[in-house]
Amino acid sequence: MRPPCSRHLRSSQPPMPAERGTPFHIGELASRTGRTVHAIRWYETQGLVPGVARDDGGRRLYGEMHVGWLDLMERLRRTGMSIAEMREYTALAMQGKATLRERRDMLAAHRERVNATIAQWKRALSLVDRKIDFYDAWMASGHRPPLIAAEAPAELPALDAPKARKRGRDRGSASAAASKALTRR
Repeated sequence: MRPPCSRHLRSSQPPMPAERGTPFHIGELASRTGRTVHAIRWYETQGLVPGVARDDGGRRLYGEMHVGWLDLMERLRRTGMSIAEMREYTALAMQGKATLRERRDMLAAHRERVNATIAQWKRALSLVDRKIDFYDAWMASGHRPPLIAAEAPAELPALDAPKARKRGRDRGSASAAASKALTRR
């Protein structure tokens, strides 16, 4: 089926920069991005996919810009950006060139948080590597090697305490009080 020409497109969102090429439907976007139709619709309902046009039949129409945009949104999400921040970034992008500095600063701040997380994970991975080496040495020699030296507390990253799955669970218990104290830091 051939998509309708651009004069028949309608959109509930402000237009994004004009794209060249033939628009395509959500199924093709899903196959091109490796995401499910359901996931793409979720991103759109969250306000994270700008400039989606619809044909006369009400079907969503996407362009090449959406392929790259979904990749960006997925990477921001995987690197810990909140949905609210992603929404803010998308809203800024919809405002065009006037928000370039704000978008750049937002991504720079996110990069700093990602780099801090990577540093924490590298320290954690280093301990895992040393523990594997410990077991390898033990299995090779048949004798337990000396214990692995612990890192000084100042070098250890602060970890968030696990949160209870249900609100009010274990209220009043010592472990709940300790967990609450840890999460307030």
